[in-house]
Amino acid sequence: MNQPMPLREHFRELRSRVFICLIALLIGTAVAFYFYEEIYAILLRPAQDAAGGNFKPVRTEITEFLSITVKMSLLGGFVLALPVILYNAIRFVAPGLTPRERKILFSFLPAALAAFVGGMAFGYFVMIPPALGFLIGFGSEVADPFIRISNIVNIMVRLLFWLGLSFETPLVMYVLAALGIVSAQRFARFRRFWLVAAFIIAAAITPTIDPLNQAIVAGPLIVLYEVGILLARLAGRRSRAQAQLNAEPASE
Repeated sequence: MNQPMPLREHFRELRSRVFICLIALLIGTAVAFYFYEEIYAILLRPAQDAAGGNFKPVRTEITEFLSITVKMSLLGGFVLALPVILYNAIRFVAPGLTPRERKILFSFLPAALAAFVGGMAFGYFVMIPPALGFLIGFGSEVADPFIRISNIVNIMVRLLFWLGLSFETPLVMYVLAALGIVSAQRFARFRRFWLVAAFIIAAAITPTIDPLNQAIVAGPLIVLYEVGILLARLAGRRSRAQAQLNAEPASE
């Protein structure tokens, strides 16, 4: 039987986990910084396609390119270090959980990584091209677009990061239901509020003010929430079935 850890040991454990995550983030950022030209080519491709292939951003400050490269590298480092960060977060809370709860959290790890990458892929291939097409093409007959490198990279980094996190919604709902923290019925009652929240989140994420691009983001968020409700119901059924199996030997 596991003995409770003293508070000092908890702080030591937390410090070591945070240190490991920071090292992983630094290594990932360094790797992304080394391949910054390839990453720039990937980030600028949607804008080049929207502008007809002759798009080349400009820089107006001496430090602009370096600072935006560091920001871009941090996002790449976060993506590369995400498995280490999630693993250490789960390992830190694991001693206080039951074996079933630890199994749920560790099974959540690969799905969380896949969902984050899937959200970024959705943003890159589905949402960003029409948004950039609208932004670059709007008013082009009046003024030629000279777009700063920091502007386009900031848009790309913000969209990809937040869309990646948004796609974690159904998995988080599943874990909360599996752990018995929030039931599927409570998620279903919150559905009408989520409809409003989805469009608020979409308005904050998208760089445009037109309803079409906001609907492109809000629609998947609504669908993801419905998927989360279904997963929460599945988790609730499994929890009840497991509780019945555990109760039968005890009753005998």
